[in-house]
Amino acid sequence: MAMGEDVTMPTLAFVHAHPDDEALFTAGTMARAAAEGHRVVLITATDGAAGLAGSHFTEDLVAHRSVELRRSADILGVESLHTLAYSDSGLTGAITGGFAHQPVDAIAARIVDITRAERADVLVGYDAAGGYGHPDHVQVHRATREAAHRLGSQVRLFEATLPREPIAKAVRQAARLHITPADFDPAEFARAFTPRSQITHRVDVREFLAAKRDSMRAHASQASADGATRTLAVLSNLPGPVFSALLGTEYYVAVR
Repeated sequence: MAMGEDVTMPTLAFVHAHPDDEALFTAGTMARAAAEGHRVVLITATDGAAGLAGSHFTEDLVAHRSVELRRSADILGVESLHTLAYSDSGLTGAITGGFAHQPVDAIAARIVDITRAERADVLVGYDAAGGYGHPDHVQVHRATREAAHRLGSQVRLFEATLPREPIAKAVRQAARLHITPADFDPAEFARAFTPRSQITHRVDVREFLAAKRDSMRAHASQASADGATRTLAVLSNLPGPVFSALLGTEYYVAVR
């Protein structure tokens, strides 16, 4: 490389459904990318209004979650945060005016505009299952796929995921031990995330787990639900070695 040569690091744009999804699925990758000199862009689709939260957060949950998202973005080194401000559709998609029920073309057009304005080289969405199947996550998958199709060679598309097999196994074991809700069907996770054989990229984020944990803890409203067990709370409070073993790698599928 010649002295003085202008080198532009790729810009990575991550599309997430709700405030806190970035902490759970891609926080380590985002922190690592920022530390290595990449521009990191975060696009959050919904306001998170239907998120389960403790009673002391519910009076103005959207405002709480907006502040939490900004704090998480700062922790992870996000340079540009875009909130599309669609309504959260709820866990089953019951909120009919929510994001999951909006036209995919219109959502994709907004993602395209942001991606072009930010000059992003990499676009990151969700796998076809929408992770664990939340309707808003499935909609992110659809809209990001459509956006990438419109952008063509301008971007490389990756989809954030987890290996299906160990997740399904852990869920079955939890159900046998009766530590899941009575109406929970572990068979649903037989279709969740992505089979291990289809995962193309594994990102080592062990050096950035402090940022990942801090990002999770920034979303305080989603770690409290008046006595109910919340995934975010459980994960963010794991002992260091367990946290590293479970969350030290983040997984992606390259889409061609």
